Amino acid sequence: MNRTLLLKKNAQRAKRKARVRGKIFGTAEKPRVTIFRSNKHLYAQAIDDTAGATLAAADGRKMGLKANKEAATKVAEALAADLKAKGLETVVFDRNGYIYHGVVPAFAEALRENGIKV
Repeated sequence: MNRTLLLKKNAQRAKRKARVRGKIFGTAEKPRVTIFRSNKHLYAQAIDDTAGATLAAADGRKMGLKANKEAATKVAEALAADLKAKGLETVVFDRNGYIYHGVVPAFAEALRENGIKV
């Protein structure tokens, strides 16, 4: 892919990310669940922004999964189990600048199916 095109795509994602992050905030009772997807793997974590701490995390790479919809549901199941174990039922979803398409909505829907209110 052309270098200037990659720079433009990264700049657009950074703008979307900053715009979304300006509107949402996670607390200890209602953490912010953020997702990161690379071309190969998928990662998610629940963050308490008041303390600046990660409350729960799920790593698709350690689970041996790729970055596809099936893997997104498995990562969401693991994160939901970790959240429930810590007594957290409601979260704020941060799509991290990614367009709500493909893996991102599959992850959010799997969280909802596992009893986490997004």
